[in-house]
Amino acid sequence: QVQLVESGGGSVQAGGSLTLSCTASELTVSGAYMGWFRQAPGKEREGVAAIDRDGRTKYSDSVKGRFTISKDNAKNTLFLQMDSLKPEDTAMYYCAAGRRFLSTLYLLLESAYSYWGQGTQVTVSS
Repeated sequence: QVQLVESGGGSVQAGGSLTLSCTASELTVSGAYMGWFRQAPGKEREGVAAIDRDGRTKYSDSVKGRFTISKDNAKNTLFLQMDSLKPEDTAMYYCAAGRRFLSTLYLLLESAYSYWGQGTQVTVSS
């Protein structure tokens, strides 16, 4: 069965950087669309960055210009480079994936994803 395992979360001061990783098993990253979602306490889960199987990316307005999503097909791993972190970026971050083709229009749509990781906590202090 497909497993997604996130790592790289932690605590950082505002303005700092973190890199999240998501390693997949029983799913080939090169043939999937994948995304990062986050959920802060008391808020709904939201999509922040996603990448389709051809490398096209999509970002939420709140992270555009600060976060970069990428994947290493050889390592079968998805990454999220987070720079210029703000306290409002504090949340549990989840990796998600789906097979086949998905239009970039829907890459940040939670319901489009079939597989989810357990999450990794990111805390940004002011």
